[in-house]
Formats: sequence, C-alpha cells, structure tokens
Amino acid sequence: MTTQSAPQAPAELDLAISGMTCASCAARIEKKLGRLDGVEASVNFATEHARVRYAEPVTIDQLLQTVEAAGYHASLPAPPANGAVDEAPAAPDEAARLRTRLTVTWALALPVIVLSMVPAIQFDNWQWLALVLASPAVVWGGLPFHRAAWSNLRHGASTMDTLVSIGTLAAYAWSLWALFFGSAGDPGMRSHFSLTVGAVDGASVIYLEAAAGVTAFLLTGRYLEARSKRSAGAALRALLELGAKDVAVLRSGVEERIPVDDLRVGDRFLVRPGEKIATDGVVEDGSSALDTSMMTGEPVPREVQPGGEVIGGTVNTGGRLVVRATRVGADTALAQIGRLVSDAQSGKASVQRLADRVAAVFVPVVLGLAAVTFIGWLMLDGSVLRAFTAAVAVLVIACPCALGLATPTALLVGSGRGAQLGILIKGPEVLEQTRTVDTVVLDKTGTVTTGRMSVQHVVAAEGADADEVLAVAGAVEDASTHPIARAIAARAAAQAGLSTVESFASVDGFGVTGVVDGRAAVAGRPRLLEQWSIKLPDDLQQQFDRMQVTGQTVVAVGWDGVARGLVAVADTVKPSSRAAVDRLRALGLTPVLLTGDHERAARAVADQVGIDEVIAGVLPAGKAQVVQRLQAEGKVVAMVGDGVNDAAALAQADLGIAMGTGTDVAIEAGDLTLMRDDLRGVVDAIRLSRRTLGVIKGNLAWAFAYNVAGIPLAMAGLLDPMFAGFAMAASSVLVVTNSLRLRQFSTSR
Repeated sequence: MTTQSAPQAPAELDLAISGMTCASCAARIEKKLGRLDGVEASVNFATEHARVRYAEPVTIDQLLQTVEAAGYHASLPAPPANGAVDEAPAAPDEAARLRTRLTVTWALALPVIVLSMVPAIQFDNWQWLALVLASPAVVWGGLPFHRAAWSNLRHGASTMDTLVSIGTLAAYAWSLWALFFGSAGDPGMRSHFSLTVGAVDGASVIYLEAAAGVTAFLLTGRYLEARSKRSAGAALRALLELGAKDVAVLRSGVEERIPVDDLRVGDRFLVRPGEKIATDGVVEDGSSALDTSMMTGEPVPREVQPGGEVIGGTVNTGGRLVVRATRVGADTALAQIGRLVSDAQSGKASVQRLADRVAAVFVPVVLGLAAVTFIGWLMLDGSVLRAFTAAVAVLVIACPCALGLATPTALLVGSGRGAQLGILIKGPEVLEQTRTVDTVVLDKTGTVTTGRMSVQHVVAAEGADADEVLAVAGAVEDASTHPIARAIAARAAAQAGLSTVESFASVDGFGVTGVVDGRAAVAGRPRLLEQWSIKLPDDLQQQFDRMQVTGQTVVAVGWDGVARGLVAVADTVKPSSRAAVDRLRALGLTPVLLTGDHERAARAVADQVGIDEVIAGVLPAGKAQVVQRLQAEGKVVAMVGDGVNDAAALAQADLGIAMGTGTDVAIEAGDLTLMRDDLRGVVDAIRLSRRTLGVIKGNLAWAFAYNVAGIPLAMAGLLDPMFAGFAMAASSVLVVTNSLRLRQFSTSR
C-alpha cells in the first residue's frame, strides 16, 4: 500500500527587481513568472519588488532564472536588520547616475534646441555644430533607453523604451541623411520651429533638436520619477530607522552594551532617559513616560510602571527603566508594521490591474499606430518627411509611464503617511472597500469606552461620610481581583491610602466581607448586606435604583450592622468618542453600538456618544453573526474592535478595523489597524483611505485621458516630436507630484 503525501502549501517570496523602466516591464515579468506551474506573481514597478507565491517543484533558482530570461535582474533582498523591512537600495544610486547623465545631456541639448528654434541666431554651418552637440546627447544620453530597447528586442518584447529609442534614433538618422545626402548640410540652411507638422522639403530639414530634446525631457522625467519614488517611501523608511542600534543588557548584574541584533527573548536591558526602547518588552523596574508618537501618532507621552508593556523604537522621556525583552527581531511590533505597510505598497487595486493589462498590450498597439500614421500621411500628402514626423510624435507621446506610476506612488505615500500617524492599511483592496461602507459597528468595551472600570459616584447615607465609605470599601475590596473591586481599591488608595483588611472573605457573585480597623465591613449587592442583617434605607435604595438604570454597577457598603453608602462603578467613555461618532456621521456612515453588556449599560453609553442603534447582550462568538445579519440586510459593514475577542467579527465584516493594540491578532484580523487607542483614529483611517483612493483614481484618469487625447493629436500631425516628449515627461511628473500631496494629510482634532 502506498501513501500519497499532502501537497506542500505555497511559499511566499519577495524579489528585488532591477532593470524595469515602465509598467510594461512589470507586466512582462508577471506574465513570465505566471507561466510557471503554480506560480502567482505581483510585480510593483514603483517599489521595484515582486511578491511571488510558489510551490514545489518550482525552486527559487527557477524564479530568478525566469526573471533573468525576461531581460531583467532579480535577487533576494538582503536580510534586514532587526526584522525591519528592506528597501530597494538601488533608488539613490539610480537617481545619482541619472542626475549626472541628465546634466550632461541638457548641457548638450539646450544649445541645439535654441539654435534650431531661433532663426535669428543661426549662422552659416550652424547645423554641423548642432550635430556635434546632439550626437552624444542622443547616443550617450539616451543610452538607458537604447540599452533597454535592445535587451527587450533580444527577448522578443517591446516596452516604453522601445518607443523612445525608435523615435529618437529615427529622428537622428533622418537628420544624418539630410545633412550628408540632402540639402540640409548647405551653409545657408535655416530652420524654423512649429508645434505642428507641416509639408516641407524633407531633404532640407533636420530633427536634431527633436532627437536631443526628447532625450533630455524623458531623462528629466525618469530622474524625477526616481527621486519621487524615493520620497514616496521616505515615511516608511523613517519609521523603520527609528529602532535602536545598540542596547545596554544586564547580565549577572553587570551592564554590557551589545548590538540590538544580538538581543534575545528574556534578556533584561536598561533604558535611560532619552534613550530608545531597544525591543518589545515588559517593564520590570522603574517608571517613566514614553514618547510613543512614532507608533501611534499621538503627541502625549504614555506612563509606564512595572508590569507595563513597551514597544521597541519608542523613546523613554523620564526615569530609568529595566525591561525584559518579550519579542525581538522580526517578531517586534515595529517589524510587523514594516511588513504590513510593505505588503500594502506591493498590492494592486483592481483599477490598477486594469491599467497593467492595458500597458502590457499598449506598446505593440502604439507601434502599429505609428506605422498606420506613416502610411496614412504618405498616402494622403505624399510627403515622407511629414509622415515620418507624425509617426515619431506618436511613438514619443504614447509612452505609458504615467499608467504604471499612478497607483504605486499613491500607495507608497498614502500607506507611509498612515504609518507615521499610527494607521496601518493592509492593501489597496481596503481602499476600495472604504468607499462603499455605509454602516460602522463599534464594539463598546475598549473601543467607545476605555475598557477599564472606574468609580463614578460615592453616595453616603445620612450621618455617614462619603470619604469614609470609599475608604472602608476600598480596604475590603483590595484583597479581591475582580475588576470592580480593583477600581474601588485604586480610587480609595489614590484618595487617602488603604487600611489593612482582616478576616477577608469573598462571596462569588455577591461581594466581599472583612474587618477594617476593627469594623466588620461588607461590600457588594444588597442581598449580601441583607444576609448580614443590613437593609438599605429608602433614600439609598432609590439612589441605588437610579444609578442602575443609567448602566452603572452599584456596590452597597455597610459596617457594624448599618448601611453606610453606595459606590457606583462604570466603564468610562473615552473623551474623544462623542466627537468621533459625529465625524463618522459626517462621512455618511451610520454608527451601531455592539456589546455583550446588558441593555441599560449599553444604552447609557450610546446616549453619551450620540448613537441611536444599540445591539446589547451579544457574546463574543455572536458578534460575527450580528455582522452577517447586517450584511444580509444589504448594508456594507465596517467592524471596529480590539482585535482579540472581536477577531471573528473583524474577519466577517466588509472592512475590519482593529484598534489600539498593535498585537499579532489585531494586525491579522483587521484590514485597517490603528496603533492608537482613540476612536477618532477610525475617522482618520477612513479619510486617509478615501483620499488615497481618490488620488489613485485621479492619477489613472489623467494618465488614460492623456494617452487617449495625445495619440490622436500626434496622428493628425498636430504635435511636434519635441513637444510630445515634453508632454510625456510632464505627465509622469504630474502623476507623481499629485501622489506626493498625500504627505500633507493631517489627523482630525
């Protein structure tokens, strides 16, 4: 009997890709990789990375060889320090190389353009000087285009570089023919510039200014693209570089400074005022205030004490801390954020996938249109020069750079800015979902409220003192671990300190008893007091009933056989929740409060923050069913929760928003993860997502409109090739500049 092994689960791999020059290159690599059995690939032109899913028998070497066979270079990214996400190191070098080439090309091309466009300064044999200057500008300056075009040709492909190379070399070759074999080389030749194509004697016309000018303009566009791509990813790089480089570890009581990469889980390390927390951990000794703005976007420092959790990369602004490392390297919150943002930047919205499919077939179509233009003008006008000029203009104006940059640059900037503000977007699909959401389900505890019980009111019976009531209740409750007991004890301790309790006893579900300063005290439900022959007087009973109606949990307190007062405890509504709910309504969203608490408590919270619809008494397992029911009613639902007990509901919702924790569960469960514990972050996340999606659509609309309008104009002979080159470069720069506006996005306060 033979056994068959289960198929291996697909593996995921990131590849650094170099040699791409436009969206067509990315589409071509995707197509080549996709032909391998079981391989799915998404290649991002802007980030120069490929996300590949593959399974056996495909190997990593096969993937690398497939990319190489397509005419590009692929490599495994270098292992990042301390788990951070790597960034393509080629971007700065590429920009520097292009800057040198661009400077020299413009220095050569500008005199050629001026001489060709201004007849008044043209002297005898000026055209030969123009040839001397234009030749290195076209050949050496345009070498990146020519090299890429030749590489693609050897692999039977065509890209934007094919259009540029053919267009500029054709204009240059025509000029050489006219100079050496036509009348353009005569000493008295004069040239005139026009934005449109006209019928002239082809043997007397040169296009050196078009060949050199187009090369210079396109190099300018490519240089600005390289710089802008670097700027677009600056926010994420700045975030990842915030991590500490070394750390003072305590070993056998001796301080030893080591690289942070050598830190291990369980190590105890020292953090002095002004230093960065080296990695995620738990405070073992000391208290301080931490600047967590790099993680949460919140400027207010967060207080930490022994037992409190700290996040690597945050800054210690106060006292000396001893921290025990709980997560290091790739497991830290900072590394998780980096991976999440990188994944979002590598993804593609459905509208971008459409653009990629267009770009993949665009270049061959343009080459066909250029041929049709040449033949058409030749048949209609009989002028080879006019037909040639119009065909060259079609080749130059049609380059689809803007299509390839439209989505990636906006995602780079938008997700990077979100990371700075503590808003983590999982991918472009999330952006599209925010546009259709109409209902926001808010989990009550920890989302709308703080999730921590606190004392709201202390009521004393006639003849009793409220401070004394709180002191006795706090002392007897201090021995209990119940959240209500902890809230009362904490308030009493902060107010006047706690007395020691003796003979403590806890009655499950009813309350506690004990002896405080010689007084037999009881705190809990009225039924517990009745067992001790203590009855609430009418005025306390009325107060008890009124506070319960408002959703508060009321603890009755008595000692020495007499009811002395009431302590009301409740989960506190966050100060920002009311404003956040109002802003959600302003975005056209309907808020719904969802909680496992009883109806009265839920309604009290809803009234405070202005929510009309309340769904109460729902167990954690039933929250996903509530979301399903709302979806069945035709609503598009966003679920906001803490990402732990709400994980199923977050996954079920059309848009899951995990708040305030930054834990593994939160990051995995939510489509959007907020690193700050503030409901206004939900508003900011939706605003940023919608703004980013709007920029993407604006970019694509412009890119499509530009090509749709530009190609017919060029075919009609209404564009000079040099002006077409300027327009094409300007289109790409405009798309990138529009995306960079997202860097100015600010939170609502």
